[in-house]
Amino acid sequence: MKIDMNNLNAIKPLRAGMHTAQQRLDSAKEVRDTFRQFVGEAFFKQMLKSMRNTQDKPAYFHGGHAEEVFRSQLDQVLAEEMTASSADQIADPMFRQQFPQQAEVLAKHESSTVSSLDDLKSLRRW
Repeated sequence: MKIDMNNLNAIKPLRAGMHTAQQRLDSAKEVRDTFRQFVGEAFFKQMLKSMRNTQDKPAYFHGGHAEEVFRSQLDQVLAEEMTASSADQIADPMFRQQFPQQAEVLAKHESSTVSSLDDLKSLRRW
């Protein structure tokens, strides 16, 4: 396939550019939250699966296939809860490396939010 250099200006992007700062911020938050969820659940689910594999099935009180399905669902719920509580500590450094543009948008927003909160703290009476 030969590329015609004269028609490069006619190429349209697949997704329209973000026009407002709020749209860029919302998009960056969505990407960060999705990345946190993916990394956290993948990490914690594999950790729980490995922990379960270290134990043998009990000799007398094993529930069979139903118990295995229940444990799988329990591990999924535990992974989701563990992700909600601590995935930001695991995923945020990776997020900054993988998505530097979105991380920069979020950092600018968080720094402006922190400075406005510091202004409010100066008004506090002791």
